[in-house]
Amino acid sequence: MLKLLKAHPIAGPGFLLALALTLFFAGRLVLDMVYWADPAHRNQTPQAWMTPRYIAHSWGMDPKELGRALNMPKPSKERPTLTYIAEIRGVPVEQVLAEVEAILAQGAEERQRK
Repeated sequence: MLKLLKAHPIAGPGFLLALALTLFFAGRLVLDMVYWADPAHRNQTPQAWMTPRYIAHSWGMDPKELGRALNMPKPSKERPTLTYIAEIRGVPVEQVLAEVEAILAQGAEERQRK
């Protein structure tokens, strides 16, 4: 192996880097699949600590669709929680939770009609 790396000083480390990245992302994929396959993580009741993306994945929705339905302002955080969204909008977190539950109920009705 060392002989091969010395013979190809650019391609060898490039291959090892590509292999490491592939293993990293494959591991993340497997962990995500195992996590979301657990029935306990599906259709969870929204809570203040959750992000819209987490809720959307739990309920089988498009995360962008849920964000648009919440009239979510452009967050300064990468993964804003419902508490953070309530603070930005200047409303109680209970109001945001009620909005999310209404959106989820509407989405569930639409999925049942299909």
